[in-house]
Amino acid sequence: MDNFTRHTDDFATCGQITPDDIPALAAQGFRTLINNRPDLEGGPAQPTSAALAEAAAAHGLAYIHIPVISGQPPSAEQAATMRRAIDSAEAPVLAFCRSGARSTNLWNSALAR
Repeated sequence: MDNFTRHTDDFATCGQITPDDIPALAAQGFRTLINNRPDLEGGPAQPTSAALAEAAAAHGLAYIHIPVISGQPPSAEQAATMRRAIDSAEAPVLAFCRSGARSTNLWNSALAR
């Protein structure tokens, strides 16, 4: 998988990933995944947070779930949680949502804290 946007050496965003993408992401050097998409937002075909967390653990990656509802700006609490997650995460970090935009917006909000 290589369709991600690298914002810094330590942080990138992308659209929805699947458990099958995780081995390639680990091989590319990512150490932490942050899921910003609520479970079942895209219906039953969307991988659940639990399935993604299990696949991440199987490949030695940390996994964090900070769901943000599509179309809504991140709350101050979500931005603060994202900031703490980024500050404590082993880098590089890949955050994802449906398209990557929500994760980018949350990252920008987190940096403003």
